Parts: sequence; C-alpha cells; structure tokens
Amino acid sequence: MSTDIDARGLACPQPVIATKKALDAIADGVVTTIVDNAAAKENVVKFAAASGCGVSVEEQGGHYRIRITKGAPVAADKSGPGDRPDGRPTGDTVYLITKDTLGHGSDDLGAILTKSFFYTVRESQPLPKAILFINGGVRLSVAGSPVLDHLRALAAAGVTVLSCGTCLDFFGLKDELAVGGVTNMYTILDHLTAGKAITL
Repeated sequence: MSTDIDARGLACPQPVIATKKALDAIADGVVTTIVDNAAAKENVVKFAAASGCGVSVEEQGGHYRIRITKGAPVAADKSGPGDRPDGRPTGDTVYLITKDTLGHGSDDLGAILTKSFFYTVRESQPLPKAILFINGGVRLSVAGSPVLDHLRALAAAGVTVLSCGTCLDFFGLKDELAVGGVTNMYTILDHLTAGKAITL
C-alpha cells in the first residue's frame, strides 16, 4: 500500500500529525510525505525513525519527498532503558522550560536561580529523561546562554535536550542553537505525556 501526503504550507506540527495518521491507517506499506521546509523535513524524519520505520529523503525543486516504509527492518537500540554514557541512572522526569529565568519577582534573581538550577540538575541523580525548551526558554539553548556548559554536559550524559523550532524561528535564533536538537509540538507533547513532567 502507498499513500502520499502533501504537507506543503502546513505549520508545525501538522506535517507530523498527518504522517502519523497515514501510518496508523496501514499495517505495512509506504507513506510519502511532501514538505517545503527543512524543519518540517527533520521533524517528520525523526518521528518516522522513532516509530521504527525506514526513511529516505529526496529533494526536488525546494521540496522534500520523505518516503517512509512501515514494516521495514530497523536496527534495534541495544542500550538498556536506564543506560547513560557515563553510567549514571536514568529517571523519568521531563523538564519543560518556558522562559530564560526562574521564578517571578526579579529577572536578575531569576537568572541566578536558573544557573543554580541547571548546575544542580547536572550534579543530581538520577538525571532527567529530557529537557524541553519553549517560548523564551529557547534562549537558554543558544549561543551565549549562561547555562550552555551545563546543558552540553547533560546532553553528553544522555539527557534529551530539545528546543521548539517555531519558538526559535519566532525569536530569530534557529541558526544560533548550540545544544540539542530542534523539535515540534507533537514531540514535546509526546515527551510530556510519557514522563513525569515539571514545568518551569
């Protein structure tokens, strides 16, 4: 079975959701999703790969044709659910960071608390499962961030670090992303519902 999805012009996370619906509707076969920007391409590819599908991408005239094969053999991840590169245990906590300072009342104090928070997370056990940045929080994952060293250490230890692509675009910061990956609202929601979510 083969299905084509024309997701050109659709805002995040609509291309991913349209792809998911098409894949859910078939037991096996091919879904080809067409998108018109690199961010949508990356989001659909990541979703398909995470769903255990085979993926290939072809660029044609500024558009991307993403061929997703459901039922294709994909190499299994042999690491255990609690494995980290440094051997530290994994928790199920997911932090949703919504701004670049912590708390309300004083932004100067909030900046100090933010540094303290990420240092503490870096040194604690178990490590969080993921740290997700949305809205003004994405300023913490770009070049010049006061907590960049902590975030890089956490990412190197195996913590998933993701920043909202729509938010990075809104603030004109996508080219300055310095740690982790770009994501979409579908993936953010997936992480939040799969773990113990804490919003800051």
